[in-house]
Amino acid sequence: MSAPSGVLVIAEAEDGAPTDLSREMLGLARRLADELNDGLGGGVDAVLLGEGLGDSAGELIAFGADRVHMGDGAAYAVYLAEAWMAKLMEIAAASPPVVILTGHTTMGADLAPRLSFRLGTTVATACVAAAVVAGRLQATRPCYGGAAREVLSFKTEPAVLTVKSKSQAVPDRDDGRSGAVVVVSTDVGETCARIVERKVQATAGVRLETANVVVAGGRGINGHEGFKKAQELADVLGAAVGASRVACDLEWCPPSYQIGLSGRTVAPELYIALGISGAGQHMAGCGNAKTIVAVNTDREAQIFQSSRFGVVGDCQEILPPLIDELRKLKSGSKT
Repeated sequence: MSAPSGVLVIAEAEDGAPTDLSREMLGLARRLADELNDGLGGGVDAVLLGEGLGDSAGELIAFGADRVHMGDGAAYAVYLAEAWMAKLMEIAAASPPVVILTGHTTMGADLAPRLSFRLGTTVATACVAAAVVAGRLQATRPCYGGAAREVLSFKTEPAVLTVKSKSQAVPDRDDGRSGAVVVVSTDVGETCARIVERKVQATAGVRLETANVVVAGGRGINGHEGFKKAQELADVLGAAVGASRVACDLEWCPPSYQIGLSGRTVAPELYIALGISGAGQHMAGCGNAKTIVAVNTDREAQIFQSSRFGVVGDCQEILPPLIDELRKLKSGSKT
């Protein structure tokens, strides 16, 4: 086996195209590969498994991959750890990387520990930064409920990192780049587990992770009716709806709305926090928003410390007239 070198990115696809997080990871991979090779540049491999991927390999190369291992077929339509692990182990063995990057997603959170165990190495989850310092890889991630950050170094290779969405800069697309494409067999053989049924939750409107405006509700939004008003506001603004963990736990909205340390990470131009206290666990998921506007009945709420604009008041009283005025502005009415 050859000595470890370069970086391996485990990309994900959505609607037949690489996700924004996959592009972010390629940008990080290129920086790490360059640092690992003393500025000479190093190899970046990407793996993409799925169905109906089209020219996804070309897109991954345009965003920084030197070689793409792509498996396109029904066998990879749904993530199945047993089938994916076998292929990933083959790829890692053929060209051992120093670092393996995967998204801090539902799939990545399941895959990364399995992969690190099989490789006999270490995993660091929810990373927001990584760099090579004095020849050693260091990864940074939130700790103490998002109130602080810890920097980790590694004694084993390859280091496996899960990377949080919106934590890295997306590199500029360069359609002039060239790279190799390696076809991954879609024959996964017999597996102990199989998918017997899939239930896909229908979603509409703007995707939370890519939204320029997010309207998020917490305990202070006061139930299902409050989230209906939040959705009305989001519709007027062309925004996505999010939530704090407590609102999801109370089943006022779907779990997919959750923003925070144990939920999704967003970085919109505008984040409207309705009835959210601003605990560190929540702010870890939205703290990179360019502008935060908070509405809360508690003038001492922690959220106001992170907000550019704040309103002390009840969401139920403030939202209806706000929505009405925004609709008038949108329609061009001066009445």
